[in-house]
Amino acid sequence: MDTVASQFKLLLLPLLAISLFFLPFLQATDFSYCDNEGNYVVKVDGVDISPNPVVRGQPATFKISASTGQAISGGKAVIDVFFFGLRIHQETHQLCEETSCPISVGNFVLAHKQVLPGFTPPGSYKLKLTLSGEGTPELTCITFNFKIGFGASGSLISDS
Repeated sequence: MDTVASQFKLLLLPLLAISLFFLPFLQATDFSYCDNEGNYVVKVDGVDISPNPVVRGQPATFKISASTGQAISGGKAVIDVFFFGLRIHQETHQLCEETSCPISVGNFVLAHKQVLPGFTPPGSYKLKLTLSGEGTPELTCITFNFKIGFGASGSLISDS
């Protein structure tokens, strides 16, 4: 009996270690570039949504990990939200409100926090994020899907 238990432990420990290694990849959100080739100054490495699914009336954070080959002094972040293929919301933010500026060559993170109204319908949504720079019409453009769950707090705050 001890041999079976020890063999089980020897098999379980490596599987547990492997599953912990892949856990961050399982939580990442798939995204695609708007031009299908990703020929942009800013290259997106990943999208993280927390919580996922988003809960109505509670803060949700969208983090975009990216890198750039040129310094960026400022620009705009345009967020379009689609529900059943129809654009239902658009907002524009100064790039420097979403990340530290100037953005140096290398890696950076763009983070946007949003509280969705308690009456937001649950379901699957698509978000399109377009970054433009001063003198550069499109630094990057990506789309990704996200879900809004059934939870709600009754809050009617739409942006934080």
